[in-house]
Parts: sequence; C-alpha cells; structure tokens
Amino acid sequence: MRAARTTRRATGMVTAALLAAVLAGCGAGAEATRSPEAQPAATPPASAAASPPASPAPVPETLRFTGKTLEGAAFDAATLAGRPVVLWFWAPWCATCASQAWTIAEIEPGFRETVPIIGIAGLGERKAMTDFVTEFELGPMPQIEDRAGELWRRFEVVEQSTFVIIDRDGRVIHQGWLDGEDLTRRVTALAA
Repeated sequence: MRAARTTRRATGMVTAALLAAVLAGCGAGAEATRSPEAQPAATPPASAAASPPASPAPVPETLRFTGKTLEGAAFDAATLAGRPVVLWFWAPWCATCASQAWTIAEIEPGFRETVPIIGIAGLGERKAMTDFVTEFELGPMPQIEDRAGELWRRFEVVEQSTFVIIDRDGRVIHQGWLDGEDLTRRVTALAA
C-alpha cells in the first residue's frame, strides 16, 4: 500500500513538472511572436509597488454635507472630493426640470466617474419625487431627498431648476439655470 502511494505521488510530481514545462514553453513562444507594441508593460520595481496609495483629496467646505437618497441610502458628498461635481436642484412638478431630465438621463452615465451629477429633489412629496425619477429614467444617478430644503438653503438656491457646478478644488464656478446644450458643453469641458 505504501509503495503504491509513493508511486502515485512520484507520478503526480513528474506530471506536474512536465505540465509546468509545457506551459512555460507555450508562453515563451507567444512572447517571441508579439509585436513590440503588444509586449506587456514592465513590472515596476518592488519599491514602486510597495509605495503607499495616494492620499485622498482634501474635502472642501462645499462638499461637507450628507443626506439620504430617495431610496433611503446614506449619501456623503465628501466622497466626491477631488472631482468636479454638478448638483441639480429640481422639483417633481417643475416643467423645466422635466425637460432637463431627459438631457441629464442621457449624459449622466458617460460622466458618472469623471463629473458626477447629483440630483437634489425638493419642494415636493417623496412619492412624486420617486415617480419623477422613474418616469425620466434617472434611477442610477444619486438623488438626494431634500424636502426640508436644507441643501437648497445651504447653496442659496431660490428656484428650480438650478445647477450648482463645483470644480475639482471645491469652488462654485456656476450657479443658475442651464439649457441642455450648455450643460452638456460645461460637463464635457470639466471632464477633460
């Protein structure tokens, strides 16, 4: 019994060694036929790989706020620090907001990582707000519920639809109304 186990173990080790050799040979042949452009990037030296990750961007005063989304999830604007951000203040009964919603639904997915667009819903009931988000297909975009108007007051928004555009450094560079074309142009420029 012991001899059979030893033979199986030796056979397994030989098989594993042969398989490793075959696989290593296949890799070498593929490398030799690649063009210089297709060569993989050199592995960074161990000291570069061990360097600590970049520290997070400082949080400007403009992004020091929290809230709850219409779905009830916690939202912390500090997570947006270091990126330009568009805050869209809207109301569910606002015809102008409805016409802008189509443009926002169209452009927001393409800029989600570079220039987040955050909806701030106010001046209405929660059900009307969620119905608005569903109707205009704004679901994947964060929508903060602000029925109490805290964020509207904080940013001194006195009418809907208002866009507050914040640059990478946390400075408000626009506050007011924008048509779809101007909004798209500004967001595209910020993403560059």
